[in-house]
Amino acid sequence: MGGKCLMVQGTGSSVGKSLLCAALLRILRQDGYRCAPFKAQNMALNSFVTRDGLEMGRAQALQAQAAGLEPSVLMNPVLLKPTSDVGAQVVVNGRALGNMTAMEYHRRKGELRALVGAAYEELAAGVDYVILEGAGSPAEINLREGDIVNMAMAEMAGAPVVLVGDIDLGGVFAALYGTCLLLAPEERARVKGLIINKFRGDADILRPGLGMLEVKLGIPVAGVVPWLNLDLEDEDSCTRRFSQAAGQGPLDAAVVVLEHMSNFTDFQALALDGACRLRYAHTPGDLEGADLIILPGSKNTIQDLLSLRRRGMDGPVLRHARAGGLVLGVCGGFQMLGRTLRDPLGVESPVQEAAGLGLLDMDVSFLPHKTTAQASARVDCPLPGWVPYQGMAVQGYEIHAGQNVYGPQALPWLRRAEDGALLGACNPAGNVLGTYLHGLFDGGQLSRALLRQGAGDRSLPPASGLTLAQHREAQLDLLAQAVRRSLDMALIYRILRGEA
Repeated sequence: MGGKCLMVQGTGSSVGKSLLCAALLRILRQDGYRCAPFKAQNMALNSFVTRDGLEMGRAQALQAQAAGLEPSVLMNPVLLKPTSDVGAQVVVNGRALGNMTAMEYHRRKGELRALVGAAYEELAAGVDYVILEGAGSPAEINLREGDIVNMAMAEMAGAPVVLVGDIDLGGVFAALYGTCLLLAPEERARVKGLIINKFRGDADILRPGLGMLEVKLGIPVAGVVPWLNLDLEDEDSCTRRFSQAAGQGPLDAAVVVLEHMSNFTDFQALALDGACRLRYAHTPGDLEGADLIILPGSKNTIQDLLSLRRRGMDGPVLRHARAGGLVLGVCGGFQMLGRTLRDPLGVESPVQEAAGLGLLDMDVSFLPHKTTAQASARVDCPLPGWVPYQGMAVQGYEIHAGQNVYGPQALPWLRRAEDGALLGACNPAGNVLGTYLHGLFDGGQLSRALLRQGAGDRSLPPASGLTLAQHREAQLDLLAQAVRRSLDMALIYRILRGEA
């Protein structure tokens, strides 16, 4: 394979590879180049659906936005969506193959090598540069055989590598040094630069260590990137996000944290409205005082529902709804609101049937066919509170295997614009709503409509009018500015051009 490229690998997971790739892509775009992201294999529960209905990692969709390109599964040909500690749904070229254990998938990785290589070649043929992202660490020597995402991918692409370490975790010098020592000699020769990420303080303090590291490894340090407080998602590594609130508005919205929570980015736009403070609830007490309780998506809905009950989180949700409080469920959270959930074929869970929360008049069955499609919807709700928003257009995407059968007490809320099918339903009181539409708040209008329902008689501050796409554009520009200032970009360009 030819073409100019650079691969960003890390000393471990969550060191910031995804956002550094996004930053480099935005910098290249600003400098007038056509560039594209590529990650051969991604493990994430946050996924995106392309215009042609194919599923890919959301991190690569964000990177595509950084590069100014339409997201394509060529950028992420293999996606693993964990369903348990030892298994995941395997998505190849945007289509789900089924669930596999870790060992089953490991045995099949060799079959995917040619597929990954073909995707990369097709992508690289249409751009000036490709920024590749690794996964975890290239020094996971137990996984070297059958590798398709780290050094084996770098070899396939002919890519030089920059290695990133996270100083916020501690031990960054040992992590960078030890990672390089565990690489095979030909792999180590590919590493052309080192980056220290997430630094807090005066970088001059690091200079003695940086010089020693360069001497010991014979690899230049390309820069030290500071800790950046930006509102951009980074794969599923969101521990910090799930412990912090976003937004300063008077309305309190609490998202119930699920073990297999997916697409938490659905609610990021609520915090941009100006009327909402968005936070994440880990315990029953975290739900106290909320104006709006949100049940997010899940990759294993029945198991997460059972866990919800074991943790005692169902009680506050039910009490809130019965007291007239606003409850919203999206995708898996929507399914939990029904009467009964059935999975006789084990599509998601070994548990074949479970009682739902009973807040919506519907039953859910999980079937092998998985719906993945971008969707246009419109508000179509007969209740007085939604009359001002009747016909409002909403854009989003569907990713689900469940099918709903509605009873007479399930009223329409959102309909698919194309065929009028229900994409969302509510209870007769209008305070419990659910939908299969991800990204439904990204445009901003529906955020305000929902928050007005939660506000009741209270007045709200003016809406910001900012869409999530506009917010991300601004954040990506800030990211690129900080990374450009922190890295030796002359060195990065020499590495990209094969001159280093």
